Amino acid sequence: MQNNERVYNMSFAGVYPHYITKAEKKGRTEEEVHEIIFWLTGYNEKDLQEILNNKTNFRDFFEKAPQINPNVSLIKGVICGYRVEEIEDELMRNIRYLDKLIDELAKGKPMDKILRK
Repeated sequence: MQNNERVYNMSFAGVYPHYITKAEKKGRTEEEVHEIIFWLTGYNEKDLQEILNNKTNFRDFFEKAPQINPNVSLIKGVICGYRVEEIEDELMRNIRYLDKLIDELAKGKPMDKILRK
């Protein structure tokens, strides 16, 4: 549990550049990363900029999200050694959903499939 608390209190702004770098190294764009974040959380560009400026932690990032996408249950697979759909802690599951979606982007999956359309 203590390990989870460390992750929850990490600044989203501290991890965000790694999402962008991971995507761009594989020929994807910052805009696609944003599209994933907005799809998952219901945030928009203005919200994201405030989150980054305020160094919002992951707990607040997800707890204050306008709406977690109702199709998140369609996200399945392994991330960080865990089956994302089997993670019981809702906050950790949401964090891993985002990790999984960014992973899929970096692996070249089409946006329609990443966004479960």
